[in-house]
Amino acid sequence: MNKKRILIVDDEQDMHVLIENLLDNDRYEFGAAMNGEEGYNMIVSAKPDLVILDVQMPKMDGFEMFKKLIADKKATGLPVIFLTGIAEKRGAHFKEEDVKKHFNNDLVSYMEKPLDPDKFIDLVDKKLL
Repeated sequence: MNKKRILIVDDEQDMHVLIENLLDNDRYEFGAAMNGEEGYNMIVSAKPDLVILDVQMPKMDGFEMFKKLIADKKATGLPVIFLTGIAEKRGAHFKEEDVKKHFNNDLVSYMEKPLDPDKFIDLVDKKLL
């Protein structure tokens, strides 16, 4: 069985470890990038099956990176799960519908940190069906 490739783009190393521990290593291969520039380059070269993308990062944030992928036609058919801790830090809340509307893309989903492990695993599985 071929493993699905998941790219985790997050400036917090703890999130990389958490996500890899939550997901089944027998089913998935993981790549890691610490900022949007690294993530963009890895998507172009490695062509992952799913990108888990933090919103707030140095150099290039997640929204900016995804907009660049769209503009460069590198996001076609690429499922993305945006993650953010903004709500926890500032009391602001995004809605998944707003994120999808902004990017006009049904392959895009959104989850707030801290992650609900069961919902996160279900969403990853759904994205990779």
